[in-house]
Amino acid sequence: MTGRKRTTSRSMCNHVKVFRLLKVTGLSFLLIFLFLLVTALVRTLTFDTNAGLQLALWEKREQIPPHISQLERQQLIARFKDAIRIPTVAFSQTQLNTTALEEFRRFLLKAFPTVFSSSLVKHEVVANYSHLFTVPGSEPSLQPYMLLAHIDVVPASQEGWDAPPFSAQEIDGFIYGRGTIDNKQSLMGILQALEYLLERGYRPRRTFYIGFGHDEEVNGLQGAMNIVALLKSRAVKLSFLLDEGLAVLDGIIDGLQGPAALIGTSEKGQGTVKLSVATGTGHSSMPPSETSIGILAAAVSRLEKNPMPRLFGLGPELGTFEHLASKFSLPVRFIMTNLWLFSPVVSRVLERKPVSNAFVRTTTAVTMFNAGIKVNVIPPYAEAIVNFRIHSAQSLEEVLQIVRDTVADERVKVDLISGFDPLPVSSHSETSFGYQVIKKTVLELFPQVSVAPGICVGNTDSRHFVDLTKEIYRFAPTWFKPGDTRRFHGINERISVKNYEEIVMFYFRLFQNCDIGKLPEPHGSVHEL
Repeated sequence: MTGRKRTTSRSMCNHVKVFRLLKVTGLSFLLIFLFLLVTALVRTLTFDTNAGLQLALWEKREQIPPHISQLERQQLIARFKDAIRIPTVAFSQTQLNTTALEEFRRFLLKAFPTVFSSSLVKHEVVANYSHLFTVPGSEPSLQPYMLLAHIDVVPASQEGWDAPPFSAQEIDGFIYGRGTIDNKQSLMGILQALEYLLERGYRPRRTFYIGFGHDEEVNGLQGAMNIVALLKSRAVKLSFLLDEGLAVLDGIIDGLQGPAALIGTSEKGQGTVKLSVATGTGHSSMPPSETSIGILAAAVSRLEKNPMPRLFGLGPELGTFEHLASKFSLPVRFIMTNLWLFSPVVSRVLERKPVSNAFVRTTTAVTMFNAGIKVNVIPPYAEAIVNFRIHSAQSLEEVLQIVRDTVADERVKVDLISGFDPLPVSSHSETSFGYQVIKKTVLELFPQVSVAPGICVGNTDSRHFVDLTKEIYRFAPTWFKPGDTRRFHGINERISVKNYEEIVMFYFRLFQNCDIGKLPEPHGSVHEL
């Protein structure tokens, strides 16, 4: 009896210990949950990435007011339309419309006589069709900056357009044509702004360069790369560089209250891979169990069914959503302000749509598939081309290894055609001169927008300039509304007359804002801008 009582007593004691352990564990989890909840709520209520330099006192400098007459407005629109009408198409690296490129050079000379006749401006033709402008400042101690744009455009057939793609026809306040948003709006806006400033007696304090490549759409191997070589030979180092890339998005981001200007601080990398299968041939009446097409199709299917891993929150996209968090309503604001906690949930939501999936991972796109020689012949060879846009948290080599592991078939040959790693991420802190000056200029022109750093899912000429500066930004104040993203390289590319005028005024202000000697002291913000 005594032994049984002891056993019962020990059992009760053990139950009490287990209960106490569970109680302590439960209370610990509850306290951790309450701590996380309070932390998240406080962050939601206090987090404001738009504080700081926006509220501080910038260096006061006398500036030329951005006033243009009605006649000047008519003339700037007419010049822009003339630029669109010149079909500077780049079909491939070896097939450029050189006749149009030469015509465009002559057009620029006529359109901007003050720029080309000014003793202040040095103009050089690079690689036959690209252009480099050097404008020296009055204070050589200030590090120079550079603006980029490109002359060439992608091909366009007339099918499906509301107006011929090189007509520059105006319909309901919009100018239609290839190059209106990629990228002649920036090129013409830069030169038009400089023309107006020089006419009004402008003399820059800070030296700047302007570069216009002629083959950006086919990788910029002649235009941009030769401009870079020329600047490197002169030991040029830049404070920052601004190229095309992101834009003002109005109604594009679901749930965001108001438009957002995204300034690209990096670009995704790129890899183009060829998958190929070589097998025996023969008559289709006696087929093997698998043909080259079947083997390759299965491999391609595995790549599409097994997307690259989610990497949301490990690249510049984290800064984008944190900067815009306060512009969402609850409960989305609560989630976006606390991506340190909710990024796995957000990534699963974003991956549902192709546009937002590009922020989540390296994307996989099968773009070409070639096989077969005759209806009754077993194809001896099949190949597919797959294009990957590489997330900032991955490398090209890592992507290739995942491709090989996913294909997992020795009969399928995997070859890299071309590719490069993601570009370095430029700073967007309160001490980043280029980013802050661009942001200031945006807010002067569009005080209603939110400004945030972003990631370019496409590639630009700016990637060739990494040896000249660490601070490369990709932005033009082109407005995109729902449906407009499909116009980029697509049908009915267009820009509003009003928006083109705004682009001219943006560069008019930017040139002068860049003459600021240094940034103001931060206004007590501990968050990056």
